[in-house]
Amino acid sequence: MIFTPTTLQGSYLVGLEPFMDERGWFARTYCKNEFAAIGHTAEWVQLNHSVTNKKGAIRGMHYQLPPFSEIKMVRCIAGVVFDVIIDLRKGSPTFLKWFGTELSAANKIILYIPEGFAHGFQTLTDDCELIYHHSQFYTPGVEAGIRYDEPRINIEWPLPVVTMSERDKQHLFLDKEFKGI
Repeated sequence: MIFTPTTLQGSYLVGLEPFMDERGWFARTYCKNEFAAIGHTAEWVQLNHSVTNKKGAIRGMHYQLPPFSEIKMVRCIAGVVFDVIIDLRKGSPTFLKWFGTELSAANKIILYIPEGFAHGFQTLTDDCELIYHHSQFYTPGVEAGIRYDEPRINIEWPLPVVTMSERDKQHLFLDKEFKGI
C-alpha cells in the first residue's frame, strides 16, 4: 500500500499495489503494521456497504459526536464517486477546510478519514457501491451532519444534485459560533 497525505492533516489516500497474473489481480487493502506507520492503531469494529443507484445523488456530510467519533476508511467498488471530507477538529490547522477526490472501482484508491471529520460523496455514475470500515459502532443519537451546500465550507460538487435522503436535507447550516468537535 502507498499512503499519500491529503491537504487535510491526518487524512490519506491509500493506493493499492496489486499483484497481477493471468487470473486477474490480488491486493492487500489493510495491514495492521502498515497502518501503524501512519499512527492508526484503532480496531475496525464495523464494516458497511452502501449502494447508490442514481448519478448526481449525494450522501452526507455525516459524522458522530465525541466520545463516539470514528475513523473511517472508504473504498468504491463499483462506479465512480466524488468523495469529500471536512475537517471539524477544534484547533486543527485545516479546520473547516474540505478535500475531495474521485474514488472508483477502476482507480482502487481508499480514503482514510481520521476522527473529527465529516464525510460524504456524490455519485458520478449510476449504480455506485462503497465499502466503509469504522472504528466505532454506529450509535443512534450521536450522529450529526452538515449541509452539502454549507457556505462556510463551499464544496465544489461536480454535478447538479439530483437526490438525497430526507435526513440529509434536514442538516443545518453551521452556527457562526461553531468551534469544532
